[in-house]
Amino acid sequence: MKFYKYNKIIVVGCSGSGKSWFSKKLAEKTGYKLIHLDNEFWKPDWVQTPRDEWIIRQKELIEEKQWIIDGNYNGTLELRFTASDLIVFLDINRYICILSALMRMGKKRSDLPEYLNEPKLFSKGTLDFYKWIWIFPKKGRKTILDLHEKYPEKEFLHIKSRKEMNKILAEEIKCKQ
Repeated sequence: MKFYKYNKIIVVGCSGSGKSWFSKKLAEKTGYKLIHLDNEFWKPDWVQTPRDEWIIRQKELIEEKQWIIDGNYNGTLELRFTASDLIVFLDINRYICILSALMRMGKKRSDLPEYLNEPKLFSKGTLDFYKWIWIFPKKGRKTILDLHEKYPEKEFLHIKSRKEMNKILAEEIKCKQ
């Protein structure tokens, strides 16, 4: 796939699917600005950005010429969906997503603001986070596929495994040569 022919790319999928990792690798290959929505959304102590402020911020982000945006935030996903040239959907098995989320637990992550750390196993909200991963196939996945159906003219790359993610990234290197 020739990612460099697209200027505005969103990467969506379940928490733990590898969105941030894939987005970082893709940004390295394309040279595009990488925007992690978690960095934009979360305030200190895991306080959420108010909805009206969040919508304004996303409109500012999507006005830029080239970008890769990593994250779902289903309430505002359609804004990014309509602005993008390519939607990359990481539709990874929820068991793998749960395992990945467990492995990063308590670690510092570049896709979170400096003032936040990935919560530990028994932190406040952790159970809700894992419930979200578990129900993602019925809720989050449905939202993404419904938007794909609503905007069939949008380029849509549906990736179903980590092996496929790696293969696509490896092919990107060949496309640029």
